Amino acid sequence: MIKYTLKCEKDHTFDSWFQSAEAFDKLLSARMITCAVCGALGVEKAIMAPRVKPARSRAQEQGDGPLSAPASPAEQAMAEIRRQIEASSEDVGDNFAAEARAIHDGTKPERSIIGRAKPEEATSLIEDGVPVVPLPWGNKRTN
Repeated sequence: MIKYTLKCEKDHTFDSWFQSAEAFDKLLSARMITCAVCGALGVEKAIMAPRVKPARSRAQEQGDGPLSAPASPAEQAMAEIRRQIEASSEDVGDNFAAEARAIHDGTKPERSIIGRAKPEEATSLIEDGVPVVPLPWGNKRTN
């Protein structure tokens, strides 16, 4: 997609999007582009200033805080939810599926757990009615 600023024979300017430069040329030669203001057929590309974004650091774009700090209210809320879940749950690591099934079956004490499960293990737990939910963050060691 390409955006052009166009100008009609009556000096009206307007912007329009085209699939490509070739598509614009084809539509223009077929007289299928009209002024968005007055409907005139005499339309041509206007002089356009390039849209160049000045180089800025991530810190400038997101504030002056450290890169590890949440940048938005949504990120702050997610960080707080993660902190609460991790503080109130036992991390059972790769044994999550076995621990969740044992808790569900009553062979292990009921408690909140977090950990990792392979997709087929998680599917099996769900199919068997074990209440599990994926968390919206990855492995603590890599994040």
